[in-house]
Amino acid sequence: MTLLAIETSCDETSAAVIRNGEILSNVVSSQTRLHEEYGGVVPELATREHLRNFLPVARDALNASKVTASELDAVVATRGPGLPNALMVGLKAAQGLAFALRKPFLGIHHHEAHLYSPWISGQPPFADFSAFQPNVSLIVSGGHTLLVHVEAELKHRVLGSTLDDAAGECFDKVAKMIGLPYPGGPEMDRLGAKGNPAAYDFPRPLLRDPGDDFSFAGLKTSVRYFLQKNPALLENAQKISDLCASTQAAIVEVLVAKTIRAAAHLGVRCVTASGGVTCNSVLRRDLAAACHAKNFTLRLAEKNLCTDNAAIIGILAERKLLHHKTPTDLDAEISPNWPLESSNQVSV
Repeated sequence: MTLLAIETSCDETSAAVIRNGEILSNVVSSQTRLHEEYGGVVPELATREHLRNFLPVARDALNASKVTASELDAVVATRGPGLPNALMVGLKAAQGLAFALRKPFLGIHHHEAHLYSPWISGQPPFADFSAFQPNVSLIVSGGHTLLVHVEAELKHRVLGSTLDDAAGECFDKVAKMIGLPYPGGPEMDRLGAKGNPAAYDFPRPLLRDPGDDFSFAGLKTSVRYFLQKNPALLENAQKISDLCASTQAAIVEVLVAKTIRAAAHLGVRCVTASGGVTCNSVLRRDLAAACHAKNFTLRLAEKNLCTDNAAIIGILAERKLLHHKTPTDLDAEISPNWPLESSNQVSV
């Protein structure tokens, strides 16, 4: 099976060609520099850039894979969740191409694709589902923080999500308070490496709560009040690094503790993590240490597959088409608020 995958859920325009579990190409056009001056993604600008970049990105993906459009067996795209107009660009373009080629079309849930990205590795990248085992999966990004029990391939249920701010949103908003450039998460990771994570004691929201939900709005507010009382701190480079390290430590402790606790409670011996915040070095380090202490298997998505990209969309679509789990529909509409619980026929 050979398919072309399209991803335009936010501010990356991406196209990938997948063949029998192998990623033949994965082209991503990022809009980070465009949105940097605004301190966040501007939906209207993102949509305009998708319209501008879609055709060149799709052509580059096909050329890099040495696959022609006539060789495709299916065309797939992200259906949701995401920015409505941004999703519309990719979904309708993919449907139009599928119609013109008389090939099947499949709309994919963006977060469900992240669930399976940790099973992609190697060079060239290949999805190895022969090693698949039930797992508790942490999906953590700028817009979402989810804990999911993946009971079997293409069967999952959401354990918990954020009640307010996502972890990545907390990173970015704290970074903005400090005066760091957008996106702030990577900058906090870089500066935090030079700081003392115990310098400032910030709250760990819901850390002791027995449930699986997250909350990071209180932590963000705590940092804001701290900075209002200590404005001179921002004039000292070392103290800024300490602040980054201390905030990062609070976020990561909650993410790791709740993930490990959920796995232990369910009797699951495998943990996975994906999404943009999974690029964070402290999260990767601490999650690995916690899994080692519990003798859990840990699978982390490769860093280049953590952020938005079409390859993970294509890998999941291929699995669905091979398992005949989801019918194709050229009339499918975007679903900006698509719940992960209903993203496939066998979810609960």
